This record gives sequence, C-alpha cells and structure tokens, in this order.
Amino acid sequence: MKISLVMITKNEAGNIAKSLESVRGLVSEIVILDSGSTDKTVETAKKFNAKIFTRKFDNFSEQKNFALSLAENEWVLHLDADEILSKELKEEIKDVLVEKDVVDYDGFYLTRVNSFLGKRMKYSGIARESRMRLARKSLSKYVGGSVHECLEVSGKTSSLKNVFYHNSFPNLNNYFKKFDQYTSLDAEKRYDKNKKFYITDVIFRPPIGFIKSYILKLGFLDGMEGFIWAVLSSYYIFVKYIKFYLLKKKLEKSQSDFS
Repeated sequence: MKISLVMITKNEAGNIAKSLESVRGLVSEIVILDSGSTDKTVETAKKFNAKIFTRKFDNFSEQKNFALSLAENEWVLHLDADEILSKELKEEIKDVLVEKDVVDYDGFYLTRVNSFLGKRMKYSGIARESRMRLARKSLSKYVGGSVHECLEVSGKTSSLKNVFYHNSFPNLNNYFKKFDQYTSLDAEKRYDKNKKFYITDVIFRPPIGFIKSYILKLGFLDGMEGFIWAVLSSYYIFVKYIKFYLLKKKLEKSQSDFS
C-alpha cells in the first residue's frame, strides 16, 4: 500500500522540516495546501519534493477536505506542520499497512502526545489524545465546521499503539497568534448554528474551565506550565463568548438597519 501525506500550512517554516523529515521513507507523496505563507514554509516543503497547492483559507474542515481531494493514493496520513511521527509509530504503520496487500480496516486512530511551552504535558486534560489520522481517502472526510474539525471514517477502524508528538504552542507569541484565529472561528461557528448568548456563559464557564483543567484534570501536577495552560484555557473560553456576543450584536444590527 502507498500512503500520501496531506498537510495544510500557513507560516510554518519553524516546524515543517521536522514534521516532513519524520515521514521520510514512509509516504510516497506529500501534498501541501498552503494558504498564503509569507515565510519559507513553501520553500522548505519543496526540499522534500512536496506537491504545493494554494487556496485561500475559509475554515479548517473545508481546507482539509480540499487538501484530501488532492491526494493520489487511497491511503492518507494527516499531520499538522507542528506534529512529528515517532520512529516507533512509523515502523508500526509500515507493518500494518505499507507491507501488506490487504488491510482489514479503513482507518486508524493515532495517539498524540502534547507539549506546551516546550514541556511534555502529562496531565491537564491534554496529555494523550486519540485522533483519526490515517484513513482511506474514499471513506473519509472532515466534519465539524469552521473549527475543532475531526476526520470521520465510514468503515471499520482500529487504533495503533505508538505515538506521534505535537509541539503545540512552543511560546506565547505562537499561542496568541492562533488564539485570535480560533476564538474568532469559534464565535462564527456559534453564530452559524444560531446559538443564543447568555451572560452566564462569560461569568461561569471560564472559572469552570480553569477548575476542570487545573484541579479535575490534575493540571497542577504539570507545574507552572499546567497553571499557565489552565489560565489561558479559561481566558480562551471568555474571549470566544465575548466575540460571539459582539458578532451577534453587530450582525443583528446590520440586519435591522437593512430592513
């Protein structure tokens, strides 16, 4: 079986080389869908013989589904530029997929291990996450809308035992760059679903989010990074609901003025 790697990018020059290096010898095709990088992302990807395509970003589900459509092989591995396959996982994928003519499954869940501010997180609710990342092209698609998308497979699935690594938010500049994009997309998603805004959302949800991450998910055992993650997660909740409120107010006023 041959595998295509599919990845969407924008300004990932600091990450992409390590990610693409980690799949060397595993995939026969690398598809990069870029949305306007102004750094050396594309230049770096070309060194790995990647096929480069460009498309204006609208939302994560649409962007990733379009990238998926560009893959030539039936089996597709999905990675973000800040994710790296472990050597053990690469060998496991070879064993269950590459070296076989018949595969009993249509998709495989992979376990992601997260780092935050350079520290591998062992608690905080983000230590290990199961993600569908290896699947047949013909039986898979991204669902979930503008943000928090997931790959859905119409078929039989299984899980692989080894892990891949996610260097999420190596510094605060990186965090807040994505923070602004994700909170805006979250607000738009809530508006598109015709959700209602309640003042209690901004009063109670942020502190509950902090308690859940820092206390219930044992974030305090991750040290200072666990505390920072819990605080920022709480702030994320606050900002996405405020953005939703402001967006709803703005658009409803526009509709009222138009009528």
